[in-house]
Amino acid sequence: MRRGLIARSLVELPDAVFDARLDRLRAAMQAEELDVLVIYTNNTRPAGVSWLAGFVPYWSEAVLVVPRAAAPYLVAALSFRVKPWIGRVSRVAEVLHSPRVGHKAAQQIAVTQADAAVGVVDYDGLPAGIAEDLREGGPNLTLHDASGLFASLRAVADPAEIALASRAADIGRRALSAAQGETLNDMIAGVERKARELGAEEIYIAAASDLECDTRFRRIEGEAAFGKTFALRATVAYKGIWIRLVRSMCDTASRQEASARFAQAVALLPSDRGFTGFRSWLVEGCRIAQPLDPLIGSRFGEGHPPLPGALVSVQAALAVDGQMVLLGAPALIGQPGEASSLIADPLYD
Repeated sequence: MRRGLIARSLVELPDAVFDARLDRLRAAMQAEELDVLVIYTNNTRPAGVSWLAGFVPYWSEAVLVVPRAAAPYLVAALSFRVKPWIGRVSRVAEVLHSPRVGHKAAQQIAVTQADAAVGVVDYDGLPAGIAEDLREGGPNLTLHDASGLFASLRAVADPAEIALASRAADIGRRALSAAQGETLNDMIAGVERKARELGAEEIYIAAASDLECDTRFRRIEGEAAFGKTFALRATVAYKGIWIRLVRSMCDTASRQEASARFAQAVALLPSDRGFTGFRSWLVEGCRIAQPLDPLIGSRFGEGHPPLPGALVSVQAALAVDGQMVLLGAPALIGQPGEASSLIADPLYD
């Protein structure tokens, strides 16, 4: 469940941004001969619907219906009492309420066209109950997997998304710079408090509490000791955009060298050539509905290499003079012939 404030900003996300995204989607739907597109959302899979309509559920679930020739509408399991809030934060023509969002969405589609060709985004990942309700609510509808269609559009960031990611990164950097205190819990509390003061919709903090022993990040529960060198990772959401940042607490010289090598490696993405000699590395980004899907990395095979113009978050671990350093920051994949670039400095004050 989200804890931060979710509110739409007409300055950061004007109507023209959503209109442009819908125009691209409808052109792709026409090429694939789809009459309607449906996208399921819940609090762990918010990125597809938020990209098209701005809606992010605090909890519960919903289905966004995008007719090719009419305005999108939302079918939400949330109660009618939150209808005014949904209207304020979303750009949809109508909000319908039903505990069976798939069934209601299919019924509404069938009212207009009983035999409509319906593209389902993330078809294989759709909850079984939603899939069954779509078939029951619209028995003559034909369902098609529209995951590839949507992923090809969602993969490339537009200027509004890049600006939001930059704002999220600024929040995360300033929050991680506020990691002070005598205990690890004090530091984590300071990071979270600062992020929420700066307007983060959500922030999750994980720690690698002793880099000499273990480089894995964990959510800290209860009291935890920390070693001579340790790292904090902040996962930040702002206006539906998620990024990750990592700050290592170690000596300045090691941190500076690691940061320089990290930036050089990122510049070569989506090639893995720059990460030769790193202990591990990971590139995450939004493909469909998960805000931070693993795309490529040292523990993956072929993976899903990000396209030119994709917004990603990169994490890496490397040893500098025997000292392990963890780094992480969002980046933009370069166009053909151009270097990829970080949109946040991995160094901290």
